[in-house]
Amino acid sequence: MNYLLEKINQTNASAFTHSGKFHADDVFSAALLLYLNPEITIIRGNKVPDDYEGIVFDIGRGEFDHHQKDSRIRENGIPYAAFGLLWEVLGEEILGAELAEKFDEAFVQPLDNNDNTGEKNELATLIGNFNPGWDSTGSNDQAFFQAVSVAGMILENKFERYRGNERADMRVEEILSQHQKNLDSGETPAENTNILVLPEFIPCQKKLSETNIAFVIFPSNRGGYCIQPQKKEYSMNYKCSFPSQWLGLEGSELAKVTGLDSAIFCHKGGFLMTCGTLEDSLRACRSSLAAFHEEAVIVSLGATEEALVLLQELATTAAVRITQLPLPELPEISIQNAYGEVALEKSEWKSYIKEQVKQILKYKPEAVFVSDAMFSLYPIVHALRKKHIPVLTMVEKDNRKLLVRIPSGS
Repeated sequence: MNYLLEKINQTNASAFTHSGKFHADDVFSAALLLYLNPEITIIRGNKVPDDYEGIVFDIGRGEFDHHQKDSRIRENGIPYAAFGLLWEVLGEEILGAELAEKFDEAFVQPLDNNDNTGEKNELATLIGNFNPGWDSTGSNDQAFFQAVSVAGMILENKFERYRGNERADMRVEEILSQHQKNLDSGETPAENTNILVLPEFIPCQKKLSETNIAFVIFPSNRGGYCIQPQKKEYSMNYKCSFPSQWLGLEGSELAKVTGLDSAIFCHKGGFLMTCGTLEDSLRACRSSLAAFHEEAVIVSLGATEEALVLLQELATTAAVRITQLPLPELPEISIQNAYGEVALEKSEWKSYIKEQVKQILKYKPEAVFVSDAMFSLYPIVHALRKKHIPVLTMVEKDNRKLLVRIPSGS
């Protein structure tokens, strides 16, 4: 057991943090300590008592504070806050080394960065809203512990989700292994190679994106079976989609167009279909696979001749089609001398960007190439990245022009 965990689990354990306005950092730090020991006492004050022997965080310039000049920074440049410093010591005890690192990257670091830099974070804003209003007569400490209670529930659910996803990955690996054995032995016919039947619903989209599995089938809690198409790796597109004429139909209409007596429902968004029997579910998948002939597309915005050569080379290698679109037209700009501003209200600007993205998405691109036209394309790139659509651009490295995928900043 590590030294901090021993201290947390001591009889009459206590921890001290600052009073006054609270933030997600000190709130989640307190929630983390209470997760490990619900009996620990959290004390708030303006100054750490000289004779205090408990845990001190987010105040006092000690091991779990980050307000000193020499406060620590991660290798990736994200500075530690109190929550991150505590998680560094305690995370492995809760989730194990691998999951603790993933949790730090996905959950802790954004909160640490918010506390150190003020970078926008919706969860931090939510927690901050628990602070009493400027003219409120309510207790600041009471508000703090309300926020800690909410943060504690979030942590509990997050931890269980991470553990659950790990269990799901292991279970899916077992099922995939058995699926391959059944294919090799002939127990599963070759026509079902790209269809995986699960004994129950198991989260598997991310795991299966790396495989050739195009559909999963699992028992529905309403009776019958659910069918879900699987997305390609690094893409929002499915490896195979249901035929467009099935979408939005149900009951007898769906049964007639599919030829499947037990067909129940096909969502208009194409992400779910249900049938009454397993055999009809398998037939639905096989019919979809046989009818699917969608061509992969990369949308190009403002590519130069040099970039087009590289895109065509990529298209030949990866069997994709390049669709060229013009750069978005500049909106009206208010100009004063050498300075200009977009003459659109915020809502109009959002609508403008939304329409540009809509025109791109109708091609269902595997990726979008963008030139260096920063003003025209930056807002579109930002919107595409939020939708997890890969964005490519051209760079020069060692006197060689290359296409690179812009990594997510989140």
